[in-house]
Amino acid sequence: MCGIVGAIAERNVVPILIEGLKRLEYRGYDSAGVAVLDGAGKLTCSRAVGKVAQLEAKLAGRTLSGKVGFAHTRWATHGGVTEANAHPHLSEDRVAVIHNGIIENYEPLKAELVAAGYQFSSETDTEVIAHLVNEQLKQGLDLCEAVRLSVKRFTGAYALLVLDAKDPGRMVVARIASPLVIGLGIGENFVASGVPALLPVTQRFIYLEQGDLAEITCDAVRVFRPDGSNVERAVHETRWSPDAAEKGPYRHFMQKEIFEQPSALANTLYGRIADKRVLPESLGPRASELLSQAKQIHIVACGTSYHAGCVGKYWIESLAGVPCQVEIASEYRYRQIVVPPGTLFVTLSQSGETADTLEALRQAKTSGYIGSLTVCNSAHSSMVRESDLSMMTQAGPEIGVASTKAFTTQLISMLLVALMLGRQRDVLSAEREAEFVGHLYHAAVAVEQVLQMDAALKLLAEQFAEKHHTLFLGRGPMWPVAMEGALKLKEISYIHAEAYAAGELKHGPLALIDEEMPVVVVAPNNDLLDKLKSNVQVVRARGGQLYVFADKETGMKSEPGITVIEMPHADRLIAPIVYTVPLQLLAYHVAVLKGTDVDQPRNLAKSVTVE
Repeated sequence: MCGIVGAIAERNVVPILIEGLKRLEYRGYDSAGVAVLDGAGKLTCSRAVGKVAQLEAKLAGRTLSGKVGFAHTRWATHGGVTEANAHPHLSEDRVAVIHNGIIENYEPLKAELVAAGYQFSSETDTEVIAHLVNEQLKQGLDLCEAVRLSVKRFTGAYALLVLDAKDPGRMVVARIASPLVIGLGIGENFVASGVPALLPVTQRFIYLEQGDLAEITCDAVRVFRPDGSNVERAVHETRWSPDAAEKGPYRHFMQKEIFEQPSALANTLYGRIADKRVLPESLGPRASELLSQAKQIHIVACGTSYHAGCVGKYWIESLAGVPCQVEIASEYRYRQIVVPPGTLFVTLSQSGETADTLEALRQAKTSGYIGSLTVCNSAHSSMVRESDLSMMTQAGPEIGVASTKAFTTQLISMLLVALMLGRQRDVLSAEREAEFVGHLYHAAVAVEQVLQMDAALKLLAEQFAEKHHTLFLGRGPMWPVAMEGALKLKEISYIHAEAYAAGELKHGPLALIDEEMPVVVVAPNNDLLDKLKSNVQVVRARGGQLYVFADKETGMKSEPGITVIEMPHADRLIAPIVYTVPLQLLAYHVAVLKGTDVDQPRNLAKSVTVE
């Protein structure tokens, strides 16, 4: 998600705004901008394409100063990556706005405003906000009321900040879906899309809730509801310090990143869902066109991202009814590809610079695909720039080489894509879509419950630390989850691990089973559970030591030869996301027991940018 920082103080706020943007750079963006009210009450704005450093360089040649202002980093949805489309957006040099999210009904609002005489200088939905608020102000309303009445007309998801040059003593903010947090100072107050942006200036925060609006001045913060009534929100104090070690209380980055997954999953949903419906527009301006045309999907990726693609195949085919093929990028590049008419090319990559995947994308551009989509965690990457559509995962920086939160955010992103395809193809009813969206929101909660199993999984790891081999089993979409679990264990503990579709046991892998071979099974409560139970009994009959991660509703119990690790109940739709997490924790604790370099395992790099 994009970065928002605002400040109102008795000092120049520009350095605070720029530092805040830097602290939000990990979120991914393509342009940056800042607007302040100067001492003369004039709105001054500066914007630049690229990194915050480009904005800083632009500001270096001019004097920009003010006691109230805000700054923004944008990831393009409506309109390309241009300075004109970067935030802030102004209306008649009176109103300035920055905005995260999507205003779904911006087109009719824009037509209304054009008819009223407003001129638009960008392709964005955000500019509508500035002009609409300005129009309300012209009717004699104050800024709070103008914003309140304006947002009542919006459909979609948003977090927005508004300044009025004729009312320089305050700013007004509002949120639906996209998060906003207010930072409380002494004689100064702040607002941001995330706490890290404000840690240099405050440790006291108010978290705005869904539908909240707030008026912020130097001395006070007033929060109110859409009907205009005041509401009290609790003040929270964080113990984070701006110069604390990035690992915080965690021993390793990987451990920290595992525990960041609930927030990463929630962040990835922000701006992609409104009114219990997915928003295809969040993929880019051509999303509806390409998704409607898609008759087949080709997914190409490497490593962990390949596993995410394999899970995505199950979702795309079952939820959207679109045939889907998944391929390892290094294989795809070196064979003759047959591209059926109407095929959309999809790449998955954490960095967006993975060499084989990037070259596969470039090859695909001349192979007859209708277009391309990348799922990525880096907004400035080559894959994002060179794809027609993009979905940015909001994992934040992932330092550990073994991917954790980048993988689960890729999963939830692929699930969003599957729902978008189903919607565009009229395969999903509104009722079913709303039901699935509810499960999406539950994913972060279920992962949080799994993280509470950490102590038990640490003990379980002791039964693996001295082993030399481990077998992982799953069925359906849980087979790629088993593959990812095996990869995590081998990457960081150096224990040889393999994963198989459980139905393949009798076709070879059963020969490996003995009392020294731990067998890890992922067993959510789905249609394949009875088949999986039969596979478990086959392993047990041959003396294998089974460790079964099973939904508590399956009724499976530990017995000689079988250790059942009870999992919180999760709908089968989100089970691949939820069941990934205990396998990450198991691998992590095994690696710690073995004394390996968890964050930088031997022979591996975080981003594979060479073939």
